Amino acid sequence: MRAVNRAALWTDSLFVDHAIFRTVWTNFAEVIPGRLYRSNHPTPGRLAAFAKQYRLKTLINLRGQRRCGSDALSREAAARLGLTHIDMAFESRGAPHRDRILRFADIYRTLQTPALMHCKSGADRAGLAAGLAILLEGGTSAQALRQLSWRYGHFNRSRTGILDAFFLLYAHEAEGRTPFLDWVERDYDEEGLRRDFRSSGFANFVNDILLRRE
Repeated sequence: MRAVNRAALWTDSLFVDHAIFRTVWTNFAEVIPGRLYRSNHPTPGRLAAFAKQYRLKTLINLRGQRRCGSDALSREAAARLGLTHIDMAFESRGAPHRDRILRFADIYRTLQTPALMHCKSGADRAGLAAGLAILLEGGTSAQALRQLSWRYGHFNRSRTGILDAFFLLYAHEAEGRTPFLDWVERDYDEEGLRRDFRSSGFANFVNDILLRRE
């Protein structure tokens, strides 16, 4: 990669994609002991450190493919480190899509571990994916909900609270009676969740305007 291109990518990553904050702060955490981890979008240097310390084999990009410096730099770093790079896009402010949940489940079944999942801030989409992994491992909705917390920077009163509402919906409708994926395939009412969820205007202001979350 030419020096001028690398400089442009770093400039975009640091100042447009706000990676300047991620150079000094990470919300890295273990999800499934020894197998699955989560974080905000790691810089190349931090990804290299994680890969060495945790012997990572896979990097899951929950942002999906994007035209930005952070995306290009992390793809290059993953290739250099010998990590399998997987794009698995989720959204943070809408009802989780049935087809994306099922695709994530398919990915998870054959995942080379240890693996690291990241979105931009590591708060919302990473929390959703971590909660899904816990349910796929046979955990409870209560355990899944702990992945969506202030500890990671998640605001459940904002539009991103619809992710909490998804796990609460499963707990209310089917947990203990219907296996999670069966419920997703047959009974999950994505449109109903979207219609019924309400968020707080102030929390949306903090999350969307002040923090400029994706």
